[in-house]
Amino acid sequence: MQFSFDHLVWFSKKPEGAIPLLKQLGIHAANGGRHEKWGTYNTLSYFGLSYIEFLGIENAAIAEKHKENLLVTHIAEQLPKEFGEGPARIAIRTDCIEQLAIKFKENGVTVYGPIPGERVRADGETISWSLLFPENQGDDLRLPFFIQWEKSDEERISDLEKQGLIGKHTMGHPKFESVGFAVRDLEQTITTWGQMLNLKPGDAFFDQRLNAWCGKLELHGTTLLFCSPIGEGIVEEVLIEKGETPFLVNLIETNQGFFFEKMNGYWNFKK
Repeated sequence: MQFSFDHLVWFSKKPEGAIPLLKQLGIHAANGGRHEKWGTYNTLSYFGLSYIEFLGIENAAIAEKHKENLLVTHIAEQLPKEFGEGPARIAIRTDCIEQLAIKFKENGVTVYGPIPGERVRADGETISWSLLFPENQGDDLRLPFFIQWEKSDEERISDLEKQGLIGKHTMGHPKFESVGFAVRDLEQTITTWGQMLNLKPGDAFFDQRLNAWCGKLELHGTTLLFCSPIGEGIVEEVLIEKGETPFLVNLIETNQGFFFEKMNGYWNFKK
């Protein structure tokens, strides 16, 4: 099975607020649309087909009632907390979601879905997809969820270009290099995710800036970077405040080079 990184979900009380904040940095973001059945809405920032989804709650009464879409139940539970905003989950793209559901079940993994999803875009058009949520009982770090789009990658790229959502950044030609996760047990986590995605972990290494041991899984579309602290620092602080979670976006091919915190998450721009 071939997997590709699709997007990072970033919980936000006001997703539209990301647009001016990112514009100051030279990153283009635009209003996405509404998920009427789920009570949520989003703002999107694309880097090719990989993107960040700033997801918020539009109708709490609807969002709080959902059971099958675990992303909606997650945001309804997480967003009201003190440190509820920020990077929260990743989505992985597949073209065989039905077979993947069967494989998970055969391996004893609890799954929800595939379930249909749709979003009404700002221009009124409805786009569709399917979602699959594997669940890991007892683990703090939530597993990725899987998405299969109704349209092909080529059709989606053409559509996004027509909408002006791709290629409008002014800070270079940014691309996802990696998404960082704060975890407590590096070896166990990277083994679990590697087996699930059929990826072989690379050698662990020490990141001085993060004061953490890190390991990588090279997923098509971006690298998954898992970091476990060895003392005080950014990763340890994230674990104390939020638990195990995505926390860092590394972008390459920018015309800047700096590391900073914004919108309750960390960003690293590399030239």
